Amino acid sequence: MNAEPPKDRFQSPQEDSGPSYLRAGHTLRSWLLTTDHKRIAILYLFAISFFFLVGAIAAALIRLDLLTPAGDLLTNDGYNRAFSLHGIIMVWFFLIPSIPNTFGNFLIPLMIGARDLAFPRLNLLSWYIYVVAGLVTLYVVLGGGVDTGWTFYTPLSSVYANGAVVAAILAVFISGFSSILTGLNFIVTIHKLRAPGMTWGRLPLFCWSHYATSIIFVLATPVLAITLLLVAAERLIGIGVFDPDLGGDPLLFQHLFWFYSHPAVYIMVLPALGVISELITCAAHKRIFGYWFVAYASIAIAVIGFFVWGHHMFVSGQSFYASAVFSFLSIAVAVPSAIKVYNWTATLYKGDVELSAPLLYALGFIGLFVAGGLTGLMVAMLAIDVHVHDTYFVVAHFHYIMVGGTVTAFFGAMHYWWPKITGRMYNENLARASAIIILVGFNITFFPLFVMGYEGMPRRYHVYPEQFQVLQVIASSGSALLALGYLLPVFYLGWSLFRGERATANPWGATGLEWTTSSPPPKHNFVEQPVVVRGPYDYPLAHPASRDNG
Repeated sequence: MNAEPPKDRFQSPQEDSGPSYLRAGHTLRSWLLTTDHKRIAILYLFAISFFFLVGAIAAALIRLDLLTPAGDLLTNDGYNRAFSLHGIIMVWFFLIPSIPNTFGNFLIPLMIGARDLAFPRLNLLSWYIYVVAGLVTLYVVLGGGVDTGWTFYTPLSSVYANGAVVAAILAVFISGFSSILTGLNFIVTIHKLRAPGMTWGRLPLFCWSHYATSIIFVLATPVLAITLLLVAAERLIGIGVFDPDLGGDPLLFQHLFWFYSHPAVYIMVLPALGVISELITCAAHKRIFGYWFVAYASIAIAVIGFFVWGHHMFVSGQSFYASAVFSFLSIAVAVPSAIKVYNWTATLYKGDVELSAPLLYALGFIGLFVAGGLTGLMVAMLAIDVHVHDTYFVVAHFHYIMVGGTVTAFFGAMHYWWPKITGRMYNENLARASAIIILVGFNITFFPLFVMGYEGMPRRYHVYPEQFQVLQVIASSGSALLALGYLLPVFYLGWSLFRGERATANPWGATGLEWTTSSPPPKHNFVEQPVVVRGPYDYPLAHPASRDNG
C-alpha cells in the first residue's frame, strides 16, 4: 500500500488537511443530517453501544438468577423473556451491525482512497432505519418482552407465545433493510471508488472481509425478512404456512431461518477476521503471510456458509443422508477459517512484534476463536451433536465464536483505530489490563458451560439440579469480571477524548492508506486523490528496519 506515497503524488496530511470531520459542524442538525461516512459511523457507534448495554443488563439478570438452583430472582416467564431479549438485542442490534456499520463505515472509504461511500444519503438512511428498528425493540422491552428466544421457532412464536411477538419480528424485519442497504453500499463502493492503482490484489484484507460480508447481507437477509413476515401473518391471520393444524410444516421455518441465520454467523465473524488481519500485520510489522489465501478464505467462508444450515437440524427428523452431507459441509467450512489462523500465526513468526493493546485483543481473539472453532467441529459431527444438542455446550460454543470472537475484535478495532477516529491516544497500560481482564473473565464465564453442557445441563432452563450450582456460580463470577473488563475502556477512552495525548497521523507505523491522512481525518478524507503504488502490507518497503524479517 502507498503508506509513504511519493511526495509529488500525496501531500503531507498534517500540514494541509484542513479542519477534521469532527469540526465540520457542531450543531445537532449537522450530525443528524450528515452524509459523511465517518460521522455516520460515530452515530452507529453510539446507537450500537446503547443496545450492547441493554443486552448486557439482560445477561446480568440471567447470570444473577442462575446463582441458585431454584431460580429465585426471576419467574419462569421472566427468565424466558430475559434470555429472549438478550438474544434478540445482542444478535440483531449489536453483533450483526457492530463492526460493519461502525468500523466498516468509517474505514472502507479511507482504506481504498475514496472521499465517501458510493451512496452517502443511502448510508444515512440505513442508520435511521436501524434507529427505527431499535425504537420498536425498546417498545417490545417496555411492553413486557417476548419469550420466543432470538430464533422465533414455530409453532411457539406463531401460536403459543405471549407478549409482543409481532412487534419483535417487525423490529428485526426493519433492521434487515439497514443491513441490505449497508451491504449494497459497500459492494458498489469497493467496485467503483477504489483509488488509482488500488487493484484487487492491493485491497486491504479488512475490505475483503467486508466485501464477503456484504454478499451475505444482500443475498441472505431477504430470506429472513420473508420468513419473519410469514410468521407474523400466521400469528395474525392464520395463513397456515408453519402450523400443522392448518396444513403447514414447522420444520419449514427452521430450514428458512437457518438458511439465513447460519450465514449470519459469518456476517458477525467475517468482519472480525478482517480486523484481526489488520491488527496482526501491523503488530508484527510484516506483510501478511499468504495474502491471497486469507482474501479468498473470506469469500470461501461466505459461499460455504450458505450450505451448512442443516447441521442445526440433526435431531429434527431430517434424513440421515441429508444430515451426513450437512455434517461434511459444516466441517469443510473450518478449512478456510483454519487458513486464516495459520497465516496470522505465520505472520507473527519472527516479526518485529510490539505487544500493544490491539495485539493483546488480537491474540485473545485467536485463542477464543480456535476454541469456538474446534467445538464447532464437534457439534458439526452427527454423534456428538445428538449428545450435546440444546445443552449449555452449544451456548458455550456460540459465545466463544460470537462474544469471544466478534466482541473481542470490536474492542481490538476500537483501540487500534481510536487515534484515527478521535485524534487522541489512550492510556496503554489500562488498555492492556482491560484486554487481559476480558480474556480471563470470558473464560471463567463460559468454559464451565462446556462442562455443564457435556454433562447434560439443557439450555434455556433456570431451575436446575444442585450438582451444577458450583459451575453456575463460577460462571456468574466470571461474568462480573467480564463486565469490569468491558466497562474499563469506557472510562479511559472517555478520558482520552479530553485529556489524551494528541495522536499523530500514523501512531502505529502502519502501512494502510487510512494512516496517510491526518488524525482525525478531514471531511473529505484526503487532500489529494491518493495513488497506490504498492501492496497493502509492504512493511519491508515502508519500514526499512524490518526488511530482515519481512
